[in-house]
Amino acid sequence: MRRKFLHDISANSLQVITSQVCGLVIFYVLSLYFSKNDFGEINWSLAVLLTAFAILSLGIDQVMVQKVAAGEDPQNILSIYFFHVIAAGLIFYLLLLMTTLFFPAFQQNHRLLLFLGIGKLMIFFALPFKQLANGLEKFKTLFIMSVCSNIVRASALLSFAFFSKLNLTTVIIIFIAGDLTELLISYFITKKILRISFNNQWTTKNYFSLLKASLPQAGVVVFTSAIARFDWIFLGILASNIALAEYSFAYKVFEVTTLPLLVVAPLLVPRFTKLFRGDTKINMAGKINDLLSLLRFEIITASLIALILNILWIPVINLITNGKYGTLNRYTILILSACMPFIYANNFLWSIHFSQRRLKMIFYIFFITFLVNVTGDIILIPFFGGEGAAFAYLIAILLQFIMFRTKTDVINLKQNIVFVICPAIAFASGYLSYHTFDSTWWQLISALLIFFLLLIFTRLIRKSDWYIIRKITQI
Repeated sequence: MRRKFLHDISANSLQVITSQVCGLVIFYVLSLYFSKNDFGEINWSLAVLLTAFAILSLGIDQVMVQKVAAGEDPQNILSIYFFHVIAAGLIFYLLLLMTTLFFPAFQQNHRLLLFLGIGKLMIFFALPFKQLANGLEKFKTLFIMSVCSNIVRASALLSFAFFSKLNLTTVIIIFIAGDLTELLISYFITKKILRISFNNQWTTKNYFSLLKASLPQAGVVVFTSAIARFDWIFLGILASNIALAEYSFAYKVFEVTTLPLLVVAPLLVPRFTKLFRGDTKINMAGKINDLLSLLRFEIITASLIALILNILWIPVINLITNGKYGTLNRYTILILSACMPFIYANNFLWSIHFSQRRLKMIFYIFFITFLVNVTGDIILIPFFGGEGAAFAYLIAILLQFIMFRTKTDVINLKQNIVFVICPAIAFASGYLSYHTFDSTWWQLISALLIFFLLLIFTRLIRKSDWYIIRKITQI
C-alpha cells in the first residue's frame, strides 16, 4: 500500500507540475505580448467562464469521485454525469449567445467571452472522464487527460510568439484547439484504456437521485467558485482591466506556488473515503490524528514558499516582465501569500468532513465565507483595487479556517498552534533578513537559515519526523 501511495503521489505530482508550468508559460506569454487592457479582458472572460462552468457542475464531480472510490458502478455514474454536463453546458452557452445578441454593448465590451466560451465548454464536457479516473485512482491516465490542453496551448503560444505574430484571434484559435484536444483524448482513454463506456440503462430517477445527493455540495461549489474568481470579476467591473491585469498576474503566481497542495489534495478524498468507511466518530478521530503530521508538514511547506516568494518577488518579476509587473503589486502578493498556510489547512479539514459526508456543515461554512469575501470585495476594491481584493480574500480564508477548526473533533487539533507559529516564524525570518541585508541573495540565505533554526527550536521539525512520514505512506 505504501508503494501505491508513493506511486499516486508521483503521478499526481507530474500532472500538477506539467499543468502549472504550462499554465505559467501561457500566462507569461499573454502578459508580455498584450497590453494590460487586453490581458485584463482575457482574464476577465476566463474568470467568468471558469466560475460559470464550475457552478454548473453542481458538485456532482466531487460526489462522483466519492461514489466511484466507494465501489459503486462507474459506468452508470459516468453516463449520468455526462448527460448533466452536456445539457447544462449547451443551455449555458445558448444563454450566453442570446446575451451577446440582445445586448450588443455587452458584446462590444467583452468580445472574447463568446469565443473563449467554446473552448471552456469542451473542458466542461471532459470533466466526467477525468473525475472517473480520479475516483478509480488511475492517476497516470488522469495525468494524460489533464495536461494535454495546457501542453497544446503553451506550445502553440510559444511558437507564435517566437516565429510569427501573436494576436487575439490567434489566441482564441489556440485555446479552442487545446480544449477540444483534451475532450477527445479524455474520451478515447476512458473507452479504450479504462474500458468504460456509456450506459443507456440509466433513468431520470437515477439522475435526480445523484443530483439530490450532490445538492449540499452544489452550494459549496457555488461558493468555492465565487471565492476563487469573483475578485477577478469584481475588479473588472468595479475597477478596470488594468487593475485586473496587475492583480491576476500576482494571483496566478500565487496559485502556482500552491503546487504541493495541488499534488496532495486529489489523493485525500478517495483515501479518506476508504479509510473511514463505516467507522465511528471516535475511531475516525483516532485515525485522523495520525495524519496531523502530514498537515504540519503542509503548513511548514506553505510558510516556506510564502517566505521565498516575497523575498524574490520584486527583483525576479521586475526582471522577467521589464518592470511591467512586480513592484506595482508587491503588497498584493504579500497579502495573498499570507493565505497559504490556511488554504492548506482548510483543504485538509474539508477532506475529512467531505469523506464523512458532512455536506450540510460544509455548505454553511462556505456560505459564510462567500458572504464575507463578496462583501469585502464590494467595499475594498473601489478604494484599494487589487490590494483590497487580496485582503478580502485573506479575511474570508481565515474565517473559513476558524470555522473548520472549531467543527473538527480531532485529538490535539484544537490545541495545535502550528497554524499560528509557523507563519509567524516565516514572517519574522523575512522581516529580519530584509532589514539586515541589502543583497537579495543574502536576504534569502539568512531568511532560510533563521526559518529552519526557529523550526528546530520550536520542535516543529523533529528527528522522528522521517518515521512518521513512513507511517503515513503505509496507510
